[in-house]
Amino acid sequence: MKVHAQLKVARLGTVAYETALGLQTAMVAARIADQIDDTLLLLEHPDVFTLGRGADDRFIVDDSAHTPVFRVSRGGQVTYHGPGQLVGYPILKLEGPARDVGKYLRALEQAMIDALAELRIAAARRAGFTGVWIGDRKIASIGVGIRRWVTHHGFALNVTTDLSRFDSIVPCGIKGCRMTSIAEKGHPEVTTAKFTETMIAAFATTFGYAGIERVANSSLWRLVGSTSASAEVRH
Repeated sequence: MKVHAQLKVARLGTVAYETALGLQTAMVAARIADQIDDTLLLLEHPDVFTLGRGADDRFIVDDSAHTPVFRVSRGGQVTYHGPGQLVGYPILKLEGPARDVGKYLRALEQAMIDALAELRIAAARRAGFTGVWIGDRKIASIGVGIRRWVTHHGFALNVTTDLSRFDSIVPCGIKGCRMTSIAEKGHPEVTTAKFTETMIAAFATTFGYAGIERVANSSLWRLVGSTSASAEVRH
């Protein structure tokens, strides 16, 4: 628990995936060196498929749209990011009892479950899987990386996402997995921007931060110098 800590939050808008990778790389190095505090990045990406470490690219079943594909240093299989999806990249230093990957994953799930509950959407975990589900449909995916106990990558929650884009992949490598969204669950009026505020509050509470402090985006982009993203770009 971060009893007296402030959670720094940056709302970045729409950011190209490769650009966000570079920012995360720079921020992880800065967090390891204690040059920045725990920070939650919230953003959207243009259409992109990502593959985790060791993911099977055969789970991309339709590449006719020539969507960019990145293989990156996170856990998990293939996922889709695109407009209408809220992506969160927590750059957190896990210390003491928090140095537990399973506990960290469960906390990410709980933060999203609690945020969805604010909309009276009953989401839950599903035994044997990572992520957040509503019945038999998945609304949020998680894929994380941890370097010297500093987290990067994170979660993606469908708000108004075009769910047909998931037809081109086997989401998270789970055969028969179908995705859903906040809009599909009866809340088309909830925008990504609006839900972001709900997500910030739920995240800070779940992880035990004493308060929330907004960070100027410019201060984060200044961290990006010669550091390059660790990714293999296919298209």
